[in-house]
Amino acid sequence: MKDFEHLISVWQGQPKQEQLSVDDTLKQVKKGVRGITNQLYWGIVAMIAMVALTFIITFFFVFQWLTYVGLFIMMITMLLYAAMITRNYRILNKRDATLNPTEYLQDLKEYQKNRAKIVGWFYYLYVLLISLGMSLYLIEVLNNAPVYYRIGFYAFTTIWILFLTFYYKKRIFKNEEEKLNLIIERLERLQGQFE
Repeated sequence: MKDFEHLISVWQGQPKQEQLSVDDTLKQVKKGVRGITNQLYWGIVAMIAMVALTFIITFFFVFQWLTYVGLFIMMITMLLYAAMITRNYRILNKRDATLNPTEYLQDLKEYQKNRAKIVGWFYYLYVLLISLGMSLYLIEVLNNAPVYYRIGFYAFTTIWILFLTFYYKKRIFKNEEEKLNLIIERLERLQGQFE
């Protein structure tokens, strides 16, 4: 019986979770989502610029067939990535959090699931295909360059790709995932207050 009374006193002694202000929470959610959508927006702009540059290089310069294969691989890969981040941008931007927070919460969870797919397998596929396309492109472009220049350029490119794959990816996606988890947690707490 003493254990039961002790358990009740500990349970009652727990601090109650403070009630969230609806206005403050929705402002914080909007601010967090705006930060994520700004990142996606500039990612879309960068991808469109890179596709345009690759298109110009492909159709206004003369290369051997292997170089064209590399350029087309890069262009198709960048278009696929641009389509994926545009889709994610639309998911986050299609509803206002203040109109229906429950539906908005479901959209955020859908976005989180889709983003996990991108982080999981597509990012590695993207880096692999861009690297393959760049390698095929550079075979002809660096053909007449001195050997030390080619070795240095290939070494730098390899280090850069490894950096993007194993270090930068983790930092960027982890930061975005933390922001998204915080937004979802706030909306779930807010939803729990009204149930």
